[in-house]
Amino acid sequence: MTTVQLHDLRFEPFISEQELGRAIDVVAVGINAKYAGMRPLFIGVLNGSFFFASELLKRITIECEITFVKVASYHGTTSTGQVHQLIGLNERIHGRHVVVLEDIVDTGNTIEHLMGVLADHQPASVSVAALLFKPAAYKKDLPIEHVAMRIPNDFVVGSGLDHDGLGRNLPGILRLIKD
Repeated sequence: MTTVQLHDLRFEPFISEQELGRAIDVVAVGINAKYAGMRPLFIGVLNGSFFFASELLKRITIECEITFVKVASYHGTTSTGQVHQLIGLNERIHGRHVVVLEDIVDTGNTIEHLMGVLADHQPASVSVAALLFKPAAYKKDLPIEHVAMRIPNDFVVGSGLDHDGLGRNLPGILRLIKD
């Protein structure tokens, strides 16, 4: 794949579909081991996590359930610093083991917001699984337990991640070309 134009920005290939698949395999092995016999509830954070959720759950061999919530914290290529909950949690999670599925964790604002919302429902445990994690951008103390890939603090698209609505369907991960 060559460069891709999305709105006013250009992106170049960064992580292949095959590399993502191998990284998701490793996350699935860890989750299968940790939650064996527990029937966890996976909560995918829309819109971005749909790809990761789909690929991860194909590899989960234990009994489980999945649901989704929708939140927004980005405008353009930067985080707004505020998290807006658009579609909320409808399942009972009291006493359940919960795994939050994120496409990418950068500042940690979305995870912090969701952990607060989930804690009010008294789950047995909550952990986070992320396709991508940007340690250099992370500003919170909450552990991100299951990480497929750590990346630099670059703006990326593809495999569920977008730039103002475009690029989610691109295979692999592409990063912004800085002029």
